[in-house]
Amino acid sequence: MSEVATAPVMTIDGPGGAGKGTISRLIAERLGWHLLDSGALYRLTALAAGKHDVALDDEAALAEVAANLDVVFLAEGGATTVLLEGSDATTAIRTEQVGDAASRVAALPAVRQALLQRQRDFQNPPGLVADGRDMGTVVFIDAPLKIFLTASAQERAHRRHLQLREAGVDASLSSLLKEIQARDARDMQRSVAPLKPADDAITLDTTRLTIPEVVNRLTELLAERGLTSVI
Repeated sequence: MSEVATAPVMTIDGPGGAGKGTISRLIAERLGWHLLDSGALYRLTALAAGKHDVALDDEAALAEVAANLDVVFLAEGGATTVLLEGSDATTAIRTEQVGDAASRVAALPAVRQALLQRQRDFQNPPGLVADGRDMGTVVFIDAPLKIFLTASAQERAHRRHLQLREAGVDASLSSLLKEIQARDARDMQRSVAPLKPADDAITLDTTRLTIPEVVNRLTELLAERGLTSVI
């Protein structure tokens, strides 16, 4: 077995707003592991489709876009810059509009297949923290530790509302709640790789937990499984 194949993977799945991105990044930084933000790949596919006038219901064309994404992730100073076709797309892929489009794109089997190997290629020593919606159920089914982070829809809408306000963006809390609920339904009901915990995943509700509490708990779980000695 190759060294790459034995690199440990911790998958962190869950709905949008549960804290997956922040938690995954902090754990990867603490351990010195690689980080896969799988949602960014779907957001980038949606953004690239818009740039090239590809309709969100043209599955074959979208799969072609996904398979040929010109993307670079630059990690520096605790943050990640995302370049799409040479241009900074870090902020653009985090808009609600792109997030909604990404959810639609992610429901297409051909697109998911086009991105599958690209995601698996992130598994390299010393380890990988994989953030997404089907990391433990599809992409890394043999991962030794699978986490499913969740939180109430109301709490997730509240968190997103605060993020947007801090960024100077005016948004309606009630509209954000409706968008989150609609996205949850679409992700859970799609025919391919629906959003759900893996059978062997540990579910953690973050509604009333702080970020440090979640990071510490997940790092403890890694240590309990002998995947790291860092606490």
